[in-house]
Amino acid sequence: MKAKTKIPMRQCTGCREMKNKKEMMRVLKTPENEILLDTTGRKNGRGAYLCISMECLNKAVKNHGIERSLKTEIPQEVYEDLKKEFEKLEKQQ
Repeated sequence: MKAKTKIPMRQCTGCREMKNKKEMMRVLKTPENEILLDTTGRKNGRGAYLCISMECLNKAVKNHGIERSLKTEIPQEVYEDLKKEFEKLEKQQ
C-alpha cells in the first residue's frame, strides 16, 4: 500500500485562502533586509506567500499582509517593483 504524500499548504496574505505551495509565489525578506520575489521557493529568509494574481497582491498591499508576515515595513518602491514582476508572471500564464 502506497503512503500518501503530504502536500505543503500555505495561506495567501492577500485573499487568506489556503492553497498548494507550488501554486503560489513567495515574497522574501533576505537576511540583508532586501525584499524580492523567490520563484524557486528555496532561498534563505522569511517568506510570505501570494496567489499569482494582481488582485491578491493589491489586497495584501491594502491590508498590510506582506508587512505583517515579513515583520518589517516595506517602502512604496518595493511594492511597485513587485507589481511589475507580478504583471510579467501573469502574462506568462
